[in-house]
Amino acid sequence: MEYFKKVPVIQFEGKESKNPYAFKYYNPESIVMGKSMKEHLKFALSYWHTMCGNGNDPFGSATIDRSYGQSDPMEHAKAKADAAFELMNKLGIEYFCFHDVDIAPEGDSIAELKDNLAEITGYIKGLMDTYQKKLLWGTANCFSHPRYMHGAGTSCSADSFAFAATQIKNAIDATIQLGGSGYVFWGGREGYDTLLNTNMALEQDNMARLMKMAVDYGRKNGFKGDFYIEPKPKEPTKHQYDFDVATVLAFLRKYGLEKDFKMNIEANHATLAGHNFQHELRVARENNAFGSIDANQGDLLLGWDTDQFPTNVYESTLCMYEVIKAGGFTNGGLNFDAKVKRSSFEPEDIALAYIAGMDSFALGLLFAVKIIEDGRIDGFVEDRYASYQSGIGKAIVEGKTSLEELEKYALSKGEVEITSGKQEYLETLLNNIIFG
Repeated sequence: MEYFKKVPVIQFEGKESKNPYAFKYYNPESIVMGKSMKEHLKFALSYWHTMCGNGNDPFGSATIDRSYGQSDPMEHAKAKADAAFELMNKLGIEYFCFHDVDIAPEGDSIAELKDNLAEITGYIKGLMDTYQKKLLWGTANCFSHPRYMHGAGTSCSADSFAFAATQIKNAIDATIQLGGSGYVFWGGREGYDTLLNTNMALEQDNMARLMKMAVDYGRKNGFKGDFYIEPKPKEPTKHQYDFDVATVLAFLRKYGLEKDFKMNIEANHATLAGHNFQHELRVARENNAFGSIDANQGDLLLGWDTDQFPTNVYESTLCMYEVIKAGGFTNGGLNFDAKVKRSSFEPEDIALAYIAGMDSFALGLLFAVKIIEDGRIDGFVEDRYASYQSGIGKAIVEGKTSLEELEKYALSKGEVEITSGKQEYLETLLNNIIFG
């Protein structure tokens, strides 16, 4: 059965094309800085929003039919998988990501979910072999079920903790079976709403215990990929323990987990934390924790996680600048943790949204390369800190001075000569590089 009948196999036609079902900028085999575009970008389909998202929001019910013509839960799961691989094939996407309950019916018990997940994992493995697709990463949904209303790894209930551990174990098993190169922890409800009923120390200690068990289990059973944490500041929990990259780094270092985990960074989560996307990527990169990316964007006029398909080319440009500076993706990639608007309810709308997102990141890649090859912005930053390359600045960097010596230097100096940061000039220069 063909699920996306109006969607052809999407080809690159160039920026002059008026065909909505064509890439204008994403040419997967085009060589950029010695690698093909598809190697640089490593696009992935996100199962939850793409195949499961039905258009509901906090103020309205479903508007999109994601039944795939089936009512039986297992047949629905198989049809959903068939549709996912058809869409990936038509878009030329090589990777996908999933939560356990995205691909398998949850059933009436944790045991039923385990059995359903095992069966669907085998079914998806067959589709991967047929279509030559790969798993970027897997994860477990330990936030939607009522048992996780107080959290999962941070729950006040040891039983909820044990159920979460079971889901994570089974999701790691599925990830290993499907050859996934990553496994993600996303907190969901790992946080609190009020300290009046919260033992913060125990909750964070328990979260670390769960993560250590997951790493030990994965390595013992042959998982050689990366473990990730996906920072998110709020929603649904008011105070989440994984607020942003810096907060997560502090957590990892406290519990000795920094060598086991990298970051899966989402653009919309960055803005919810009061940062921009590039900030979170830079913090991860500078701390050797950059891993993978949830490619989306938020609406700054709305206060929740809108998970829109990315079309902001400035944002994708500065994102890809950080990715290139980090040496590119290893086990990670760009998964579209994005959903169509609830008014975009026709089957072909999801394909058009992916085309928009993929073209936006292709432009971002091309413009990031232009910035690096132009050299003026990097050169400006280097010149701005030139005082640390010699004299007293070099002594500071090399740890070869003291407060007494710095005082002596300052007293003999007179006054500091300040240079302009020239932010407006650099913003104009960015425009000139991109559009020039």
